[in-house]
Amino acid sequence: MRVWGLVVALLAALGFAAAASAQDRAWIQVEAHPSVTDTVERAEAYAAVFADVTAYRTGTGWHAIVLGPYEPAEAAGKLAELRRENLIPGDSYVVDGSAFGAQVWPTGAAAPAVEAPAEATAEPVAEPEPEPVVVADETPAEARASEALLLPEERMALQAALGWYGFYQGALDGAFGKGTRASMAAWQEANGYEPTGILTAMQRATLTANHQADQAEFGFQSVTEAEAGIEITLPLSLVAFQGYEPPFVRFVEKDGSGLQIMLISEPGGTEALHGLYDILQTLEVVPATGERGRTDDSFDISAQSDSVESYAHAETRDGMVKGYLVVWKPADAERMGRILPVLKSSFRMVGGKALDPGLVPMEDAARAGMLAGLDVRRPLLSRSGFYVDGAGAVLTTAEAVAQCGRVTLDHDTDAEVKLVDAASGLAVLVPKAPLAPRAVAGFAAATPRPGTEMAVAGYSYEDKLPAPVLTFGVFEEAQGLAGEPGIARISAPVLAGDAGGPVLDPTGAVVGMLLPAGGPAGKVLPAGVSFIATAASISTLLTGAGIAPATATGAAPASPDALNAAGLGMTVLVSCWE
Repeated sequence: MRVWGLVVALLAALGFAAAASAQDRAWIQVEAHPSVTDTVERAEAYAAVFADVTAYRTGTGWHAIVLGPYEPAEAAGKLAELRRENLIPGDSYVVDGSAFGAQVWPTGAAAPAVEAPAEATAEPVAEPEPEPVVVADETPAEARASEALLLPEERMALQAALGWYGFYQGALDGAFGKGTRASMAAWQEANGYEPTGILTAMQRATLTANHQADQAEFGFQSVTEAEAGIEITLPLSLVAFQGYEPPFVRFVEKDGSGLQIMLISEPGGTEALHGLYDILQTLEVVPATGERGRTDDSFDISAQSDSVESYAHAETRDGMVKGYLVVWKPADAERMGRILPVLKSSFRMVGGKALDPGLVPMEDAARAGMLAGLDVRRPLLSRSGFYVDGAGAVLTTAEAVAQCGRVTLDHDTDAEVKLVDAASGLAVLVPKAPLAPRAVAGFAAATPRPGTEMAVAGYSYEDKLPAPVLTFGVFEEAQGLAGEPGIARISAPVLAGDAGGPVLDPTGAVVGMLLPAGGPAGKVLPAGVSFIATAASISTLLTGAGIAPATATGAAPASPDALNAAGLGMTVLVSCWE
């Protein structure tokens, strides 16, 4: 936070009344330390880079390391330049020197005075936090009088600066009502001034000048994207326009800033908005952890992980969905605390135009990993499962949920593992949000005869296809190769992703669940040999879990369409995530 005032010349340059102190000089304070020893050590380090380093004792007992002096207007520009080049700390700021006491470095030709080290036998004593400096340049009455002379644009500039530092959330209207006064008082208190709610001339100059320096550091400019119909203020010192990749207008990092910004624009209403919300959360740059919320007409996502943070906002109006996605590194959190409020407050939907989405549906593009060159977050593995009750409970393989940090059903619905039975290789999942399955398994009452045609419903290619498929085979034997009970053998050209899927007889009744590929230890089985957990063993497990398995009632063979609808309607994609 900015504690010090600016000089009179800077006040005059910004159109404010002058206070009689250090009339034509300003410094950039880069660090402050309570210890002279630490101050001298750090000042010498800065002196290896800068020729104008000095250090002074202040009224608080601390010691300020500064660069300068400069002309006041030059100081603000120099601050922005040095910040942008990462040569000084990001929280450096302009001071007017009114709090400077004795100079502690350099001290002429003599070596800088340093403090003797403390006795080694004594425990270090924590030095008290210094009281903030209070620079009294105007009384409240004088401050109100000088404030009355401000032009409308100067009043709005103060509101903008207060908003930039997180103290003001209202409109930039130049009206100093209760909200503006409260934000002024909060800024004063945070910066060590008496919280009167009326900024003095020096305080106004300090606030405005440092705001201008911040803006210069990030290169903020208002951008109107006519093709996307979006107006927003962007930090163009940190990002550069790359191109249009519907539904995105992409701005990539500049000079290694680590910042990415993507404007979002596409035709659509609530359904398109909700689809965008779901798809963004499949991206690597939108981690699963963090707050998020969605309504019928907007959503916000704040996502964090150890390696990346991001924020997304979108809204729908007049048949269009527009918004933005911002991605940065966790180490840049302080910087983003100054940038993100500007993006949020400046975003506008303008015009009656949205980017043409082209011929590739957004969901297909996302699944293929083509969303503006962004990597889609993928699960460790995906297998099949099927609904076993009307509340959305799912039966799948124990393999599908082993060592998962998170389990989802059909990409979007989180599920809890209710039961894992290692002996049978079965697992029962329950959704964390209510589901309404299109179809629920009805289990066969009798064991099929060998030679009966079977159909396996499953996600053969894991999450690469948007829907399950049917694979046809033959029921071979109602036990394992060594006579093991509770399993049966079928012959079918299934793949790994089919494991956990329902196995149906010609009537559409479920005769079992496909188990993962495998056979007796040390044996390589012929292609097409697969095993299933039988309907009887599944029913026993479900009953023990408090789920009443339904019994199939049909006796006649189902039509191909009916069989397809039954198998695919009850089958669900089960995904295991880190």
